[in-house]
Amino acid sequence: MTHDTDIPQGYKATALGIIPQEWEVMRLGDIVSITSGESPSLYHLKSEGKYPYVKVEDLNNCEKYQESSREYSDDNNTTIKAGSIILPKRGASILNNKVRIAAKDIQMDSNMMAITPHTAIVDTEFLYIRILYERLYRIADTSSIPQINNKHIIPYKIAVPPLAEQRKIAEVLGVWDEAIEKQTQLIEKFALRKRGLMQCLLSAKLRFSGFSEPWKKVKLGEIGRFLSSNTLSRDCLNEYNGNIKNIHYGDILIKLPTIVDGCFIHIPYINDDVIVKSDYLKNGDIIFADTAEDYTVGKAIEIINIQATPVTSGLHTIPFRPKSRIFVNRFLGYYVNSTDYRRQLQPLIQGTKVYSISKTALCKTILTIPTLSEQIAIAKVLTTADREIELAKEKLERLRRQKRGLMQQLLSGKKRVK
Repeated sequence: MTHDTDIPQGYKATALGIIPQEWEVMRLGDIVSITSGESPSLYHLKSEGKYPYVKVEDLNNCEKYQESSREYSDDNNTTIKAGSIILPKRGASILNNKVRIAAKDIQMDSNMMAITPHTAIVDTEFLYIRILYERLYRIADTSSIPQINNKHIIPYKIAVPPLAEQRKIAEVLGVWDEAIEKQTQLIEKFALRKRGLMQCLLSAKLRFSGFSEPWKKVKLGEIGRFLSSNTLSRDCLNEYNGNIKNIHYGDILIKLPTIVDGCFIHIPYINDDVIVKSDYLKNGDIIFADTAEDYTVGKAIEIINIQATPVTSGLHTIPFRPKSRIFVNRFLGYYVNSTDYRRQLQPLIQGTKVYSISKTALCKTILTIPTLSEQIAIAKVLTTADREIELAKEKLERLRRQKRGLMQQLLSGKKRVK
């Protein structure tokens, strides 16, 4: 219980805690309009057009302002006005807190929602910061597929300063947004350069001096064997308190890079009586994601540097163990994510709303591989590129931590702007 003597001068007690006297507690439903996107089947989508048709995956092409997409529309369907806050409303992407501002009028997929501010009450930039800070995924339904709807948004309460203070808070935090945006663009440049290196080096279009031996074609099913994965859900795994690390398909699609150092897999443990020990993963093993909501299905990671703690392959994954002395560490992980190899997978993927790929299909895929010594040279270059990206991401995370700390101070009113 808060006593009057505990409330600093100029502040007041509210349902959300102690806030500045001039601030008000408001329901989001009273200060915004909420709009859901529509199915792509209702549109004539094309590569160029009047409105960007934004899907969840398009949120990856920017950090804050959404102004482009992979597909466009000229249709007179539901249009989301520029200045609206857009975010996923369904699927695992909700948990990544992907919140963007529509930089122009857009149209959206049915897995998206828009929160349009009543600008006489709440500033667009401030609302973006507030929603980002609130992490609305915490109030989503997560019993099956995560979902967030009007019933969650409308009654949700936030502390709202006067408009002038909202704008000043947004201005201060905008300095960090600008730095984060520049660092994000730098990471994308590094990633683009790495993709170019992968395309050239893993297709033999570019070869290092001293290597001239022809590459060999092999089928995946001929150079190794598939292991068993456990079929327990992540919620079930969380009930265990064992000493085994488990890699779930969501980790592959969302969290983890191509090459995963066994020391740095921060995912739930499971009890060691759940998995057959012969199916523990070893360094050099590959794990494919066999299910996804889009064509990222088939994305794979290579496990390296597994030490004392056992690692297993979890729900909706296909673990593969190559025969010894065919691949060096790190090479295969890059290869199975190369453009040429991923192109082979596209006609093998099945499904409509949820996509999948089978072991039988993967067995038939063809790899064109160099000698071990050339694999070492290629892996060394790509590993260096990965390290460059990793260092840039560490700097980005430091900027984000600084911003989160400042947001906590400014959005609670503990620190006031002049």
